[in-house]
Amino acid sequence: MSTLVVTGTDTGVGKTVLSAGLAAALGASYWKPVQSGLEEATDTETVQALSGAPILPEAYRLNLPASPHLSAEDMGVEIDLERLTLPQVPGPLVVEGAGGVMVPLTRQHFFLDLFARWQAPVVLAARTALGTINHTALSLRALRGAGVDVVGVAFIGDAEPDVEQTIVEMCETRHLGRLPILDTVTRANVADAMAGVDLTTIRGAL
Repeated sequence: MSTLVVTGTDTGVGKTVLSAGLAAALGASYWKPVQSGLEEATDTETVQALSGAPILPEAYRLNLPASPHLSAEDMGVEIDLERLTLPQVPGPLVVEGAGGVMVPLTRQHFFLDLFARWQAPVVLAARTALGTINHTALSLRALRGAGVDVVGVAFIGDAEPDVEQTIVEMCETRHLGRLPILDTVTRANVADAMAGVDLTTIRGAL
């Protein structure tokens, strides 16, 4: 089994749309191990609608839209990392984290600790808006410091060539292309937008 992890520099950067595009383009299954917040469409439901990919059920579905450790405590649940072992599926698997790299899963563990356990290649999603250099550099340092294989950075938003090149050069990372902000998010629009993502490099990491 080949697994690709998608994480972000922050919450709301667009990693769910990127995950949907990657799942469809790679012919992969999709798994969101921990979902916090159930009132609106979940990330799993969004990816299913946008990709048509085989979907695995979440290990934890938590009501409160907050950091997983707080959502779990709100429900009287304790997240067990042993339940978050990568599932075995035929073909590739795209796994989406929650929020950013340093989002707490428990009072003792960050998502970063899970990524280090998995030892699967990671794509970092970063918005191109103001502040992205700092957030991206910190995320890359954390991932590499934990021994995680980072495939590169996929940018999301309007083109910011100087910002993107600064990150690539100063952080010594690969530019995996860019997804624009889509006025209407549909399966067809996401598939078209994936033309701007370096799928060749991503496939080579699996």
